[in-house]
Amino acid sequence: MNNSQQKMLTLFSGPDCHLCDLAEQLIKSTLVTANEDLEKTDVSKDHNLYHLYGARIPVLKRNDIHDELCWPFDQQQLIEFLS
Repeated sequence: MNNSQQKMLTLFSGPDCHLCDLAEQLIKSTLVTANEDLEKTDVSKDHNLYHLYGARIPVLKRNDIHDELCWPFDQQQLIEFLS
């Protein structure tokens, strides 16, 4: 995926991760264009990502500024992170 097609946000998650599901629901309820702006990445499918994020998921990354928001976060923290 080139930069012009890259999603604004990446949610690093894992299979059967209840906290990841909660984070995704919060993100989708906060973003009007969540389907267009959010890419969900399963860290268990990539060795490097698993070592970076496996113990910390869910982690939301802003791809434009390379900043991360680690769980737990609430809607206000999410809004501040996105602005």
